[in-house]
Amino acid sequence: MSHQDTINWKDIFSPSSMLFTVLGVLCAIIALEGFMIPNHFIDGGITGISILFSNILGIDIRILLIGLNIPFILMGYHRIGKSFAIHTCIAIILLVIGLNTLELPMITSDKILIALFGGFFIGLAIGFVIKGGGVLDGLEIIGHYTNKKSGFSTGEVVMLINTVVILIALYQFGVEVAMYSILTYFTAMRISDYVVDGFEEYTALTVLSEKHDTIKSIIVNDFNKAISVFKGERGYLPGSFNVKYDCDIIMTIVTRLELHRIRTAILNEDPNAFVYITSIKEVKGGVIKQKLKH
Repeated sequence: MSHQDTINWKDIFSPSSMLFTVLGVLCAIIALEGFMIPNHFIDGGITGISILFSNILGIDIRILLIGLNIPFILMGYHRIGKSFAIHTCIAIILLVIGLNTLELPMITSDKILIALFGGFFIGLAIGFVIKGGGVLDGLEIIGHYTNKKSGFSTGEVVMLINTVVILIALYQFGVEVAMYSILTYFTAMRISDYVVDGFEEYTALTVLSEKHDTIKSIIVNDFNKAISVFKGERGYLPGSFNVKYDCDIIMTIVTRLELHRIRTAILNEDPNAFVYITSIKEVKGGVIKQKLKH
């Protein structure tokens, strides 16, 4: 039996997983009842579609949240894993129960505040539930599915569907609400990225320099960062293809808060150094994680 086919009940109901899920649901309730639903603002995804159809068709949004998410939960069950699908079911059920039992007043009618804080809280909700092991919006699942089937990236698929949702909102509620809904959506996505990836997003810094020994010393001794060194070749330039020489390729993992200082120190030592930077989503183990504990 594969790991994907195994339901890890201990992980599903672990204190950390449930804490993140409950926090996410509470943030979603604040966003929906306090900001978005009473003002007809949407943020994309199944939540946005539910708000839209609730206004157009007069159907209870709680029914729509469950009904519209069911196909995507089933898709996630088969494509991603059973534990993931159960995490998602728990999050959506808790959201529906919360919307049914907790009645929050409309916090503000200022459209900019609605867009910013509605997006902020829905972004927290999405991020917390993902950290808990599921999703609060089934549209993320269809993005992964169609990525494999069509070749489009998850972001492209989600953006296409959300564009259609925003266009319908434009027709139903007017240009102004649709524009503010776009702001809500992008605020939510940015905040959810921060919650999932962390504020100290990791970056891979790679350096090729004739002064490679000095550069190694700067990174390790001056900035207390671990490095990996690959043996490579430089040269092969247009007009001098046959000219090449051995070199050390130095790679280290830094946070974006550290990036500027380290890059500046390297270029001050060797202005001709070839430096390139790559964003990465996750780092496990090694010295990086040990340093973050202090």
